Amino acid sequence: MSEADAPKGAGEEAQANQPRLSILTQYVKDLSFENPRAPMGLAPGQPRPEIQISVDTNARQVGEQHYEVVLQINIDAKSGETPFFLLELAYGGVFMLANIPEDAIQPLLLIECPRILFPFARRIIADMTRDGGLPPLLLDPIDFATLYRRRLAQQAARTNTAGSA
Repeated sequence: MSEADAPKGAGEEAQANQPRLSILTQYVKDLSFENPRAPMGLAPGQPRPEIQISVDTNARQVGEQHYEVVLQINIDAKSGETPFFLLELAYGGVFMLANIPEDAIQPLLLIECPRILFPFARRIIADMTRDGGLPPLLLDPIDFATLYRRRLAQQAARTNTAGSA
């Protein structure tokens, strides 16, 4: 039977059963920027600050097929004990998942969804540091798959520790 002979709607039904990931909205959930050295910033001759960056992802179901994913990025820049700036960003998005196998939902939420959100969070961080009188901080791409594997390993270690106690 050719595609032209197929019952009307068969292609639409097959397409409707395809796995789908849609972003419904994205937003700044929380943002804090502290710049205690302003207006001095990075004056000539001063040492460049050491920058510590921590990244975390969280997801929770907010509807039947809707999930909120939050990318949390904390940046602490210091020179010795002298603070340069502190930036904390929680950037979220609501995603709709349809026809996704149950065992694929968590990796999708904690790897692919943060990967979609990251460029927007990166731009906000660059803008905040620039608007704070500093050179824009452009974060390198983040390997969310590695972060996810670390999270699984930490959960397994906690489970093993709790099980042996």
